[in-house]
Amino acid sequence: MKEKVILLHGYYKKKNDMQVLKENLTKLSYQVILFELPLSFKTIKKAGLIFKNKVQKLKLELAEDEKINFVAHSSGGLVIRNYLAEIEDKSHINRVVLIATPNCGSSLAVKGKKYLPFFTKIFKTLDSIVPTELAKLQLSKGDDIEIGAIAGTKNNLLLGKLLKDANDGRIEVDSVKADFLSDFITLPYGHKEIHYQLETAEAVDCFLQKGKFNC
Repeated sequence: MKEKVILLHGYYKKKNDMQVLKENLTKLSYQVILFELPLSFKTIKKAGLIFKNKVQKLKLELAEDEKINFVAHSSGGLVIRNYLAEIEDKSHINRVVLIATPNCGSSLAVKGKKYLPFFTKIFKTLDSIVPTELAKLQLSKGDDIEIGAIAGTKNNLLLGKLLKDANDGRIEVDSVKADFLSDFITLPYGHKEIHYQLETAEAVDCFLQKGKFNC
């Protein structure tokens, strides 16, 4: 049996959105745990406090020298980066994989804040991923933890038509890609489906084991 993996969903989703990925990773011999956070009406910072408490409880159950991997979809990845920035002891963490995470912020969130400001005031997670707001969080850049990211390239969603550059229908590829990543790949899937794919699970497995997506 391989290490434990904590899976974290994205904006406006619940933990069952990660169920398919859980099943795929379980088949690859991981012990998978689903976390659920209020990633709709709470900021990344406030959701991060809940996440930190959940991880702290799990740490108490770890065997000596046992490590945890973190894998997240979309804005859930920003919660993980916030967690990494806020803790000093990272000895319990192996590696991190971010799937379709807007590491550089969301262009759609910018448009939402500009044209529908009441919307981002209600859905505070969206406001958190506006680049100017995201920069204030000073999220971890993986200085002492290997972080890999997977971006989708299939623009099959209506809102994706508002984006000029390559995107997955929600998040631009260049927003997922970042200088601090240990490795980065693209897969031909849309934002709402990329984490359901066996190919994605296999790429996650490669990175968690080798620190790279190409095994």
